[in-house]
Amino acid sequence: MTMISESHIPSSDFHIRQVKPSDSKVLIELIDSVYREYGDKICLENFDSDLLRVPDIYHEQGGEIVVAELANGPIAGVHAVVPLSIQLGLYTFRRLYVLPQYRGTTRVGYSLMHWAIEYAQQASASRVEFWSDTRFKRAHRFFEKFGFSKTGEVRQCEDSWEPYSEYFFYLNLK
Repeated sequence: MTMISESHIPSSDFHIRQVKPSDSKVLIELIDSVYREYGDKICLENFDSDLLRVPDIYHEQGGEIVVAELANGPIAGVHAVVPLSIQLGLYTFRRLYVLPQYRGTTRVGYSLMHWAIEYAQQASASRVEFWSDTRFKRAHRFFEKFGFSKTGEVRQCEDSWEPYSEYFFYLNLK
């Protein structure tokens, strides 16, 4: 497993904190802006409806959702972890989105991913699995830097405005 060890080092530019209900509107705007980079838009009526009930919907599932908040207040990124089967030690990642100006040149994405892996490990996860939109090529390279493998499995989704496809990724933690 390849891990980016320096990614969890705290930065004076931002900190990771739990999502509050009052963050919902900002998270909707952040995620919608990322979707629009790919010619898509947020679908609060279906796939993205969880954003109307943050953080409660994640806590009800036994998971957590956090943001990277800049020192001057704005939210730069978001990430969530949810158990799929606690008995099997199987978890999933959801909602890793970072504003374009904070990708690559800052540690926002790295810190959010490190937080999520650490959260899963502390919850005794043995494996993390998730699906990622096939259009998010840069994100896929990022996942691979953390040791995630893409199986080649693709699923077709129709829970948004337009049909889209997703790749399956996993990381064995034990």
